Amino acid sequence: MSGLSDARHRLLRLVETAVMIGAAVALSFVKVWEMPQGGSITLGSMVPIILIALRYGAGWGVTAGAVAGILQFIIKPEFYHPVQVLLDYPVAFGALGLAGLARGSGVLAQAWLGALAIAGRFVAHLVSGVVFFGEYAPAGQSPWIYSAIYNGTYLLPEAVLSGVLLMALLPALERALPTRARSVH
Repeated sequence: MSGLSDARHRLLRLVETAVMIGAAVALSFVKVWEMPQGGSITLGSMVPIILIALRYGAGWGVTAGAVAGILQFIIKPEFYHPVQVLLDYPVAFGALGLAGLARGSGVLAQAWLGALAIAGRFVAHLVSGVVFFGEYAPAGQSPWIYSAIYNGTYLLPEAVLSGVLLMALLPALERALPTRARSVH
């Protein structure tokens, strides 16, 4: 590839990523249901980050997810402790980029790693919930159980919705993207 062609591909990747980060942040505010202490079911806010990760790889996806998380914090901050902010925003949303480990694989592998990436987001919120919100657990209930139930209440439906959207979008994107565009590094 020539220098100009390389520059065009890098620019394409940056523009696509910026658009998908914007879509993820915008969709995070289209809430189907919201939990009382944070967390919500949205109209597929995780999907754009997972798509970018599948297109450009895990490193790029983790970065895009972390940026989306930071933007969500800037727009609607929920601050209790600096470590909580890290866990609930850049770490949790950055974990979605791990779906990029399936880059170039079949749809089944992409769906499986997408689910594992969402599980990574769950783990970040789980730890944050135990450490910073465990005091809200009912008397006698483990903060781990409390946090798992609380975070699972919104993340499981969000994961199912995201999975359905990904299964619908991935085949269409594979057909729409020319082979050359799929192989951008």
